Amino acid sequence: GGWYCFNRENCDTRYDTMRRLMSSREWPATRVGTGILSSQPEENPHWWNANMVFIPYCSSDVWSGASSKSEKNEYAFMGALIIQEVIKELVGKGLSTAKVLLLAGSSAGGTGVLLNVDRVAEQLEEMGYQGIQVRGLADSGWFLDNKQYRRTDCIDTITCAPTEAIRRGIRYWNGIVPERCRLQFKEGEEWNCFFGYKIYPTLRCPVFVVQWLFDEAQLTVDNVHLTGQPVQEGQWLYIQNLGRELRNTLKDVTASFAPACLSHEIITRNHWTDIQVKGTSLPRALHCWDRSLHESNKNGKAPLKGCPIHLIDSCPWPHCNPSCPTIRDQFTGQEMNVIQFLMHMGFDVQKMAQQQGLEPSKLLGMLSSDN
Repeated sequence: GGWYCFNRENCDTRYDTMRRLMSSREWPATRVGTGILSSQPEENPHWWNANMVFIPYCSSDVWSGASSKSEKNEYAFMGALIIQEVIKELVGKGLSTAKVLLLAGSSAGGTGVLLNVDRVAEQLEEMGYQGIQVRGLADSGWFLDNKQYRRTDCIDTITCAPTEAIRRGIRYWNGIVPERCRLQFKEGEEWNCFFGYKIYPTLRCPVFVVQWLFDEAQLTVDNVHLTGQPVQEGQWLYIQNLGRELRNTLKDVTASFAPACLSHEIITRNHWTDIQVKGTSLPRALHCWDRSLHESNKNGKAPLKGCPIHLIDSCPWPHCNPSCPTIRDQFTGQEMNVIQFLMHMGFDVQKMAQQQGLEPSKLLGMLSSDN
């Protein structure tokens, strides 16, 4: 992950300020895997002993580009080609004997999974490895092309509405989208395929979608800023509506994990085992998904009993799930509990509790328990 840039100006700025996202020159020689990339069973209960390959992001094109540096273009955008080259190289390093290949990513990398998972499957088939099951895990990359809270002109990466940014980006990167999705839209409308709920129905490979209902990157591009001032009523309603819209887009997604939290990215965080939806943690849900695919390959039976894979919070506002990650005040860095956070968001817990004749903590307990 790491956003993108979509014209000469914002790519120049990105090159000056975030070089590691534009070039591999200054990358460290080694990295320690965390979350789903950890080799410690406590941190990564089901896949700690899998073969793992981390592909850092330096193409700034949501893993979609296929253009080399030219007279016209100072920068090369080769996200889609990088993934293909990595797959080619891994075949010689043991991938050829794999049963399952899980392509996973967070944020721009999560969208990158949706754009590339079928292409990777086709590539392996063409190379003669039909036996490898290719699957996707898209974390925090399922964005909505909704109306911004406050409309802004497309000046930089952060304020530009995602539809406009991607529209410009595709042309700049020579971005490619999967054929089956491209055929659903008119020429020039390929940007639609960068939005999860539009590309998902066209995918052949199984994909597990992990998405915070109140994703911070989504709120940022929608121009909802939660710093300093208490949130105004209009923003509060917008945020709740965002959660509803997102929940709606996930209802037909077979395998999903969507906690009602305000956050961004999860699978490589070391606290990724702590978050639960309806009593199930993400590693457990992924394990259930893994098993259900394994079983259905064997006998085409219904999903496993007591092993849920469609987990979406139903409570209506940020952090109404008690297992959400800790929130910090963006100015002071201090941790906030749920009551402090809701009050910061303009939700008057004391007053609500008084009206109901309840203790504030009892009200919050009720709010949190999904009823």
